[in-house]
Amino acid sequence: MAQILGENLTLGYEGKAVVRRLNFTVEAGDCLCIVGENGSGKTTLLRTMLGLQPPLEGRIRFGDGLTRRDMGYLPQQTEGQRHFPALVKEIVESGFQGRCGLRPFYTRAEKAEARRMLQKVGAADLAGRCYRELSGGQQQRVLLARALCAARKALLLDEPVTGLDPKAAESLYALIRDLHAQGITILMITHDLGPALPLATRVLTMGGEGGAV
Repeated sequence: MAQILGENLTLGYEGKAVVRRLNFTVEAGDCLCIVGENGSGKTTLLRTMLGLQPPLEGRIRFGDGLTRRDMGYLPQQTEGQRHFPALVKEIVESGFQGRCGLRPFYTRAEKAEARRMLQKVGAADLAGRCYRELSGGQQQRVLLARALCAARKALLLDEPVTGLDPKAAESLYALIRDLHAQGITILMITHDLGPALPLATRVLTMGGEGGAV
């Protein structure tokens, strides 16, 4: 079975549909680029996959051993979030919150894993820095490390290079390419088609009806 399967999805808010009869398939190890105009339901689709909101119609099924707890999410940042006054290591460790249950602390193993994820994204030297003092590119690497702490098999990325200068964007795309090469399934919303599409194994165009991959 496919890792993620969307079947006749209608997505929207408060009963108002923004996309109808959407069907798509994601296999393990895919890099799915999700494209479409603003308001076409791209972010709504990711939020539905994560269980943050229900579909109006249809369903999303998971297979190949994937569950929502195996997916890491890198959302778009608000301006306020860019100035969050926490240490980088605290931001990254918070990726384990979904696994803590009633535990009020992170284990030694989780803290070590957070350090490893920072190293994986090339940001180990930022662990003791204040998040709000970082550049946009550095912040995105930190948030990607946080998402990797939550992820086991798949990463959901919502416009990961928005607001970055070309050099920082190129560096982040190279990092995403490396993670994909390691076998992580990538689902990425992007308007930056030039550098993003060469990464894609599948493309999903949002807007209107249909949209099968």
